[in-house]
Amino acid sequence: MSRKSSPEINAGSMADIAFLLLIFFLVTTTLSVDAGIARKIPPKEKTPQNIDMNERNVLEVNINKKNELFVDGKTIPLKDLKLIAINFIDNGGGLDINKQPCTWCNGLQIKTSSDHPTKAIISIKTDRSTNYETYINTLDALNAAYTHLRNKLAVKLYNRNYESLLADYKKTNNSDLTLQEKIKLIREKYPLLVSDAEINN
Repeated sequence: MSRKSSPEINAGSMADIAFLLLIFFLVTTTLSVDAGIARKIPPKEKTPQNIDMNERNVLEVNINKKNELFVDGKTIPLKDLKLIAINFIDNGGGLDINKQPCTWCNGLQIKTSSDHPTKAIISIKTDRSTNYETYINTLDALNAAYTHLRNKLAVKLYNRNYESLLADYKKTNNSDLTLQEKIKLIREKYPLLVSDAEINN
């Protein structure tokens, strides 16, 4: 009794089909892009020989390996950092580099706190074991403090807040010079002076 030979499947075009499917999935798949921190690294500059830096003009924010925040030698909850930063930046307890007082500051003018918003530096120091999330939340709280102060000043000067000025400026594709000057003035009065200190081992 003769056996019938089973018909063979022609697999010559399978490689072409697999290649086309691969291209199709590569083209149609959306890749998730990790969002980074929107911060600009300043250009390298020659540091002047005589730097007059007073300790009261630096607010140290230390984050240890247990993700605890130490500000001025005290452990604080993250929710309190924004108010502490606002009080420090807006203190207005002295003069700027041109020997001018802060006429727009609403702080308590404590002599042991910052002299002027243009001199108030916030230094963040972290441990290598600090969670990235804690670091980002700390930055968010500090940025919120600056935004609060800038909003307050913009309402006082222009009867609208700083964030709405930025939104309108972006709508004009950064071409409205009047808005640009207003934003520049507010940023000069409350410059974002946040420094990342060297990481501990």
